[in-house]
Amino acid sequence: MAKRDYYEILGVKPNASDAEIKKAFRQFALRHHPDRNPDDAEAERLFKEGAEAYEVLSDPSRRTQYDQFGHREGHPLGGGFGGQGFEFHSNVDDLFGEIFGDIFGQRRSRGPRAERGADLRYNLNLEFTEAVFGATREVEIPARRTCTECGGSGARPGTEPVTCTHCGGHGRVRLQQGFFSVERECGSCGGAGRVAQDPCPRCRGRGVAQVTRSLSLQIPPGVETGTRLRVAGEGEGGTHGGRPGDLYVVLGVAEHPLFTRHGQDLVCEVPVTMVQAALGGEIEVPTLEDRAKVRIPPGTQHGTVLTLRGQGVPRGKGGRRGDQKVVVQVEIPRKLSSRQAELLREFEDLHEQAEESLVGRFWDKVRGALGRFVTVPG
Repeated sequence: MAKRDYYEILGVKPNASDAEIKKAFRQFALRHHPDRNPDDAEAERLFKEGAEAYEVLSDPSRRTQYDQFGHREGHPLGGGFGGQGFEFHSNVDDLFGEIFGDIFGQRRSRGPRAERGADLRYNLNLEFTEAVFGATREVEIPARRTCTECGGSGARPGTEPVTCTHCGGHGRVRLQQGFFSVERECGSCGGAGRVAQDPCPRCRGRGVAQVTRSLSLQIPPGVETGTRLRVAGEGEGGTHGGRPGDLYVVLGVAEHPLFTRHGQDLVCEVPVTMVQAALGGEIEVPTLEDRAKVRIPPGTQHGTVLTLRGQGVPRGKGGRRGDQKVVVQVEIPRKLSSRQAELLREFEDLHEQAEESLVGRFWDKVRGALGRFVTVPG
């Protein structure tokens, strides 16, 4: 039977680019792969035919020969693959591993591949002042690292790993699936090509062991709950010479009994007496580092906010500090003596005579809004 044209098989034009040919074979292979068409001899035949076409058209020199000679009898390309079984080579092998590697649990491997170690997370709780001003904290981080006993070889000190008998030291084995085969990493040696006959007692032949490392962490000023610090290279150790992962320190900040934080500003509620609020004066308020004096204007109302410049949270190391907001809480006496009550009533009478009160202005607005028949309380 005469062979079909390779371009026709893949459904591309003779001037198709390499990318177009690769894309066409990917779609063709996914459509006709035997695992998607079990017990379908026609699908198996088409898949083999498409693989043969791609094997030739993906190789520039072989494609040039094919364009010149086609399937001419006696030519090196004329015989095709032939036989009942064949192995993928060069470009077909690479693309096959890319498309179908997961069918066999992993992609095609050419020896032990260096793999980066896993990242680690460590939750660190800070005091409020540590978060504001920064701190140095010593922490203990458990992680898997290259075994110091065997140097990562997995063999007992004084012995050496031997060649893996399963893969012959290649680190790869070939898996036959029907009419095609594919390479995969050796499961016995993990792709290393060597195994420890006498395993290291510390790591039990794994080459990595659980260790606890002491780290000195520098906490920058101004961090908040949820801030994540990255410490490069302090995660778990890599395998086959891969670099270690990173450590991510996630911060939590304790509450403060006096201060709350709003961005770079600190807020502190400070109680004052009714007399202090009315007459004004100077009061002392706490700061994170010491105390400061604040002047209260006469007639200060409950909830008035006073500002202490530069007494807040730094914006990073050496950055400008925010402010401290002092929220005035006017304390109203809960119990009064008869003399105190008498003086307050006298004060109220004098206050109404001296100027129109805020209460009086409010009820003027009520009468204006609701009518002249509104009765003013009091």
